[in-house]
Amino acid sequence: MKKLKLISILSLLLFVGISCSDEDDTSNQVSSPSQMTTTVTDGTWIVTLYKEDAVIKTDNYSGYSFTFGTDGSLTATNGATTQSGDWSTYTDSGYTKLDIIFEALDGPFEEISEDWNVISRTDTKIELKHVSGGDGSIDYLTFEKD
Repeated sequence: MKKLKLISILSLLLFVGISCSDEDDTSNQVSSPSQMTTTVTDGTWIVTLYKEDAVIKTDNYSGYSFTFGTDGSLTATNGATTQSGDWSTYTDSGYTKLDIIFEALDGPFEEISEDWNVISRTDTKIELKHVSGGDGSIDYLTFEKD
């Protein structure tokens, strides 16, 4: 009788463990690349949060409006200065990614030139996260409709 109870408990734990791991595999992707494309190319965006390894640096992008072109072009302008780059979106390891690559070789636009995991997306707000492959630091970037 003890063996039967033990087998039943182990079977239940195995079932629960498999069920939970399946849920985790699909929860990473909050939107598809096509949804991201539709969202980012609709209008202009501003940075409402840039946090680099626990240091908030949002002010580096104050006054800039970002436009994601349907051709993969990306511009950030504050009226006097324009930064150019490219963007793309795809799925990798269960995450929808948003790649941002600016042409600037240094400064704040180089800092956000990364492959970002999409952690939240609505029609007016996109929250992104990047984990550094070098030191494991975590950066957050949030765009909101301008």
